[in-house]
Amino acid sequence: MSGVLFTCAGQRVDIVTAFKRAGAWTLATDVNPLAPALYYADEHAFVPRVDNSGYVEALRALVAAHDVKLIVPLTDLDHGVLARGRGALGALVLLPAPELVDALADKWLAHLLFEERGIGSPPTWLPDALPDDLAFPVLVKARRGFGSRGIYRCRDRRELDFFLDYATDDSMVQACCAGEEFSIDLFCDLDSRCLNAVPRTMIESKGGESIKGMTIRDAALIEVGRHVSETLGLVGPANVQCFRELDGTYRVTDINPRFGGAFPLPTAAGSRYPELALALAAGERPEPTLGEFRDGLVMTRFFSELVLSAGEGGTLEPFADELPKPLIGAEPAVDT
Repeated sequence: MSGVLFTCAGQRVDIVTAFKRAGAWTLATDVNPLAPALYYADEHAFVPRVDNSGYVEALRALVAAHDVKLIVPLTDLDHGVLARGRGALGALVLLPAPELVDALADKWLAHLLFEERGIGSPPTWLPDALPDDLAFPVLVKARRGFGSRGIYRCRDRRELDFFLDYATDDSMVQACCAGEEFSIDLFCDLDSRCLNAVPRTMIESKGGESIKGMTIRDAALIEVGRHVSETLGLVGPANVQCFRELDGTYRVTDINPRFGGAFPLPTAAGSRYPELALALAAGERPEPTLGEFRDGLVMTRFFSELVLSAGEGGTLEPFADELPKPLIGAEPAVDT
């Protein structure tokens, strides 16, 4: 059984439990004891903040102590640290090269990279280089924002000037796309071969995360996912956000080199991304199965919760008459 360490576990119960169903032994880490995904892993541990100089060493010690073979970051927060520290961690890190991680973390640098590699991207400018004939509407975007934070739609020059002054982060200005928006959840091997790409519609999003969507077997979108990932050299999971414009061209607006927020949908569609990740950690080289997934599956998301009670030594433990099935490890109650 392969050991998998999840960093910045947060709320990603869906990913942790999917790896457990795939046969992995799971170890979730976070700095926050109220991160719910911690309590759905086989073991959990608290680590320093990502910006702490001891972060990588804390992870390395956990890898060695638990014979971890694979490290899966669950948010963008530590991508740069892990990409640079992978040589010291002692396990496979599912991330591309550090320079690509850096570029994708900065929307302006990502736009420049897309243009350099021949990948369609909406016209984009820095605030001090706007054209005089700028066509509205446009978006003001935080260069390092995530979850739709720091994005403002501007209908005219007055609103543009206001939001550029209002924004507290380094920003850029991007043309609005007029076509339909899609997300493509994909997975690449260590040679950046795209093993599968699952497009989905964006029926509804909240806070930058898809809460309603449907898988579609669209050959053009699958090819966009393959072409983009292999052109850039992605490794492991990624989520490509793009628009199909009215003229049939595609404009990529963002790429997240991690499992997407709508991870349960491609998983239900048969992507088998956890199994592919475990195969890579075991030294295997799976063959691509592009287009092999169930289309027409619709996901609608809802809130859930985990109740915790005080455990020994000030710890927190799941509290329930009967623990949810994903919480494996507790002995069943015995009637006496």
